[in-house]
Amino acid sequence: MTENVIHLHKPTDPPAGAGVPTVLTVVPDPAPERPRPLWVRSGRAVKAVVTDESTKSVARAVVRHGLYTFNGGRIVARRTWDGRTGARYERMIRAAEAAGNLEAAEEWEERLQRFRAARHHRRMDLLHSPVEAAKGAAVGTGMGIGALVALGVVMAISNGDVKDVVTPLAATIDFLALLIRIVRVVWGPVLVLGPLFALLALWAVGSKQHAAPAWALPANLRSSEGEPVTPSIVVKALRDLGVPALRNAIKEMGDAGASMLGPITLAGCGVEVDVTLPSGVSTVEVQQRRRKLAENLTRHEHEVFITIPQAARTVRLWVADSGALDEPIGPSPLVTDETMTADYTKGRAPWGQDLRGDAAALSLYQRHLLITGLSNQGKTVALRSLALWLALDRSVEFLMGDLKGVGDWAMFDGLARTLIQGPTDEHVMQVTEMVEGAVEEMNRRIQAPPGTVFPPLIVLVDEAQVAFMCPAKDEDKRPYGGSKANSRYFMAVRKIHNQGRAVNVLMWQGTQDPTNENLPKLVREGAHTRASLALGTESQARMALGDKAVDGGAAPNLLRPGLDRGTLVVASDGITVPAGQSSITVRTHYVDDDAAEAITDRAKALRDGGTTLHAIDRSVEHDPLADIAAVIGDAPRVRTKDVLARLATRNPDAYGGWSFIDLKRVLDTADASPYKSDGVMVVARDRVMRALANRDSDTGSASVE
Repeated sequence: MTENVIHLHKPTDPPAGAGVPTVLTVVPDPAPERPRPLWVRSGRAVKAVVTDESTKSVARAVVRHGLYTFNGGRIVARRTWDGRTGARYERMIRAAEAAGNLEAAEEWEERLQRFRAARHHRRMDLLHSPVEAAKGAAVGTGMGIGALVALGVVMAISNGDVKDVVTPLAATIDFLALLIRIVRVVWGPVLVLGPLFALLALWAVGSKQHAAPAWALPANLRSSEGEPVTPSIVVKALRDLGVPALRNAIKEMGDAGASMLGPITLAGCGVEVDVTLPSGVSTVEVQQRRRKLAENLTRHEHEVFITIPQAARTVRLWVADSGALDEPIGPSPLVTDETMTADYTKGRAPWGQDLRGDAAALSLYQRHLLITGLSNQGKTVALRSLALWLALDRSVEFLMGDLKGVGDWAMFDGLARTLIQGPTDEHVMQVTEMVEGAVEEMNRRIQAPPGTVFPPLIVLVDEAQVAFMCPAKDEDKRPYGGSKANSRYFMAVRKIHNQGRAVNVLMWQGTQDPTNENLPKLVREGAHTRASLALGTESQARMALGDKAVDGGAAPNLLRPGLDRGTLVVASDGITVPAGQSSITVRTHYVDDDAAEAITDRAKALRDGGTTLHAIDRSVEHDPLADIAAVIGDAPRVRTKDVLARLATRNPDAYGGWSFIDLKRVLDTADASPYKSDGVMVVARDRVMRALANRDSDTGSASVE
């Protein structure tokens, strides 16, 4: 039996086959949507209107201008009250007492007594003033009428008319009547417009002071990022710092809280202000809240520096203009001034700029140097900039060890006496022997006759932590690294620190991520100039700069790794440090490799030429004449004392004890005797090379025979 199917809709597809019934699905029509209640639709409409940005802007404007007027009235009333009473003096007395300044409190109390005495005198005068005023008015009126009548008599005599006697008096009465009529006409508008002008004046006062909540202010004022530093902002930032004693003292001071502040002065790309803290508040409590203070001042942490000046219970705040420290400084004078030369004794290296934007120059005269910081923060560039400047003094000699070995110091090839580059234990051994050779040179100089002047010898080791951590030992089982008395590198550095300064043998070291293992205490404390880039912890900052500098506000651990690349905190007497501070922050110039190579080319042009030793091999038997030729290099002539110094560095075991007599003996034997040129004894390259050639030819002839 076939099932009956009711077709409710016309099929849209053709039938599947003839005689086969098609089954259609019954699809009911969707039920009509029920209308929402009126109160729902009204609520949504009201919400849309209320949350609309235009509505918010109008509401903010209404609240803002209303509060400008209201708070402007409060400000004017407060000023009037302060002017008519001793409230101002009482606030200053409370502020001085809260700050623990009793002398200032006594001075303000004396001023208050003088103000009260003067006010009492004025009030007593008011008791007599009505009678005096009445007498004055009567006398003035009589004299005025008499003067007018006398004027009328003169006019009558002049004109011959008796009526002119009262003419001036009548004119005066008519003028007074005119004034009364004018007042009657103007009085109504004045009564209407006067309050409006008064409200407008109050609004102007409130608008100037931005006397409204932050949310009601215009968009450009609601964002407080980078707003100018004012006394009220600094006091509010200190009040909200979270130090109970400081907060309570500022509340007791009231509007006189700004008495804690010295003048706010422009300082480079920011401002500087000294804050005298109230009694019971330690400077350390403020230093430890640097981030919160910066945020209260609408600045980032790195844009606020806190130092301790000489005055007791005082902190010095330097607040940068918003974003100013993220802008690069200009190029180094070493790059821009191709005529620049250096003076080791009296000159200062152009290193960068301080936070004020002033040039920061460092004296290198007889000062051991240590620069440290985290990896990839600009340590090598900062250290290299000093060496590049000093290379422009032709009297300065360098012994260099680069224990990174990636070519950062390659431009000194041909300029330094010794240049060792590489990170392996073998390189550490060679660097250690180089430093020990400098110790021998130092001892030779110390034993020279008194008054002898020696050229500066800079012993520079970059990535010195590799040397301190080296596990290698020599044939006598003495370690090259470490910090014990038998450590060769450690002891060589200590000897130079102890006595090298007196004879111009100086130790410069660059190291990263300092610890007691890779930068021993005695070594870091032997440096006269200590500088640090960004570090991880305060304990590392103390290792890098010392306790005194850190206690005085130095905080390289608060520099931003990566963002503050090239920014150094320096503790040294070789740089101008603001009075009362123990350190200074310097943003160093960046000198890239190409610019550094151009500078070393200029330095080489100032010199007589030379050969750089790239390794120290003492196992080979030495040849004095060949070694003399090697240390002379391409220079046409070299002073005998410089030849002796270079020989001692090349092979201290063989030439460390040589004197001028030893050098002369070898040269006389080879028929290449030194001679005097411009008043100094020199060795000629041509003579030495000719002696070598003659010796080689004689040796060849003998071998043929």
